[in-house]
Amino acid sequence: MNPNTFPTKGNLILAKNSLALARQGYGLMDKKRNILLRELMELIDEAKDIQSEIDSTFRAAYQALQRTNIELGINYVQEIGASVPVDNGIQIKVRSIMGTEIPLVRHEAMPFNPSYAYYSTRESLDQARSHFERVKELTIRLSMVENSAYRLANNIKKTQKRANALKNITIPFYENLSRDITNALEEKDREEFTRLKVIKRGRT
Repeated sequence: MNPNTFPTKGNLILAKNSLALARQGYGLMDKKRNILLRELMELIDEAKDIQSEIDSTFRAAYQALQRTNIELGINYVQEIGASVPVDNGIQIKVRSIMGTEIPLVRHEAMPFNPSYAYYSTRESLDQARSHFERVKELTIRLSMVENSAYRLANNIKKTQKRANALKNITIPFYENLSRDITNALEEKDREEFTRLKVIKRGRT
């Protein structure tokens, strides 16, 4: 038997302290979960907006690319595409929301230095490049938002589990323990009072 469950005043104080701590912990977990949920809902809305813009920008980009392929020829457009330098301007840091580390992606846009001559190309090529640059920026933002949402959702799940454990297991346990110890101590006091009364009666 757990010695902390013995009906003593010391154990009653310990049980009540543990109960107060468990209730406080549940309150904090509940607040944390609500804050994370609010953040997650905002990220989901943001992701929808970005995805919608990506879809429309992609359509415009491919339409411009098709025009370019017709006007300049697919092989020439492929040559121009292969000459575009690799973009290394992405930096990833992290920030914390209620203990959840989420990525903070920064992208330094490269200066627009076309690797092709204006006289040998058409406006549709510039339009296609501009649209695809925008798609790249949006995709970077979307990856950050979706990754953040995934991490927040995981943390919400963990927080919910802990809150449920406190609410359904820990708090009821200490409530019952406090009540049982209180009842046992009151019964003990009644027995002691009765015993003293009997002893006093016997002396008179």
